[in-house]
Amino acid sequence: MHTYEVNLKWTGNTKGLLSSPVLPQNIEVATPPDFPKGMQGIWSPEHLFIASINSCVMSTFLNIAENSKLHFISFECKSSCTVDLVEGAYVITEVLLHPKVVIPYSQKPDRAKRIVEMSEKACLVSNTLKIPIRLEPEIIVEKSLFPIGESF
Repeated sequence: MHTYEVNLKWTGNTKGLLSSPVLPQNIEVATPPDFPKGMQGIWSPEHLFIASINSCVMSTFLNIAENSKLHFISFECKSSCTVDLVEGAYVITEVLLHPKVVIPYSQKPDRAKRIVEMSEKACLVSNTLKIPIRLEPEIIVEKSLFPIGESF
């Protein structure tokens, strides 16, 4: 069993400060500007929600790629979530993940794509959700004989 503690302190208006006893940085959060009294330029619950999915998929990908001996040059993932008014309540109705993995020419793109798909399916955070997650992976084969960057 693992336990993670995050604390929140309201700082005024629609803002608060997230902290954890085991992390050095605090994160300022606020209601997003799309809602009444929302604030621009500050992380919102919606941003943190999609960030938790995105970072979990990355962590899972790194683990599966290492265990599968998939060599890759880079991994990045754009993500978004859609918020809709459903039956009088705002809900997140869809999550979109667009991971981009660059692999050396010696690796197979189909294998890399399968590992990305496995990563989303095995991700603890996405497994907890009941909303649809749309995965649109992009695999790029680096043609260079000397790949730049760190890989497993």
